[in-house]
Amino acid sequence: MSAQLFPSEVYNQLKYYVYRLIDPRTGQTFYVGKGKVNRVFEHAKNAIDLGDDDELTDKSRTIQEIINAGLDVVHVIHRHGIEDEQTALEVEAALIEAYPGLTNLAGGHDNSERGCAHADQLIRRYKMEPITPKHNLLAISIGRSLEKGRSIYDAVRMFWRISEDRARSADYVLAHRGGIVLDVFIADEWVDSSDERFSRYIPDGHVYNPPRKGFIGRQAPNAILDLYRNTRLPAVKKGAASPIRYLSPQGEFGQ
Repeated sequence: MSAQLFPSEVYNQLKYYVYRLIDPRTGQTFYVGKGKVNRVFEHAKNAIDLGDDDELTDKSRTIQEIINAGLDVVHVIHRHGIEDEQTALEVEAALIEAYPGLTNLAGGHDNSERGCAHADQLIRRYKMEPITPKHNLLAISIGRSLEKGRSIYDAVRMFWRISEDRARSADYVLAHRGGIVLDVFIADEWVDSSDERFSRYIPDGHVYNPPRKGFIGRQAPNAILDLYRNTRLPAVKKGAASPIRYLSPQGEFGQ
């Protein structure tokens, strides 16, 4: 891997920037990010420095495969000279939605609430009744999982960084996209991602360390579906990035 860094006279001019990482074997963008100074080059270094006990993300795995092939990650600065981080976040979020199939763990700043949508989706969203929680609810954003062709059930049930005690305290699990509840499930059992019942969903050789959680469950009864399906969740709190939200009759609370 060739060493590459911006000299100070360059990064001082770049200010905040938004970048893409490209796989030279395919020409495909596999990661979008924002940063300052030499942030764009840090991903390759971090992937090389991972220890045997570190979790190997899709991004790190892609970078390691590129390096093992004797090639370098292609670094493209998509927009630079951005004065503030908030603007950089907005540009990054829009770019993430423009490149499906990315290895980004997060879906982009406020993309679940303010991201790409058809006009009729926006009309339905903002005309829908807001949710009125009458139970302890675990709401999970499944937009990116649906893009992978999963069913709503498979998209919502695996795999999450989540407290098992907190997960078990929920009466129902809401699968939502863009803040609109698509379906409601009962989680009969929360188990580790290493459970053999999930083995066919995990790429060969991939290990979540520490294990993430998934559930085995079923669709909620019709009375509960009528109560929550096609309702609108409260707007995301400023700065919140987790795909997981907890709601109860007393209000929303964090992880």
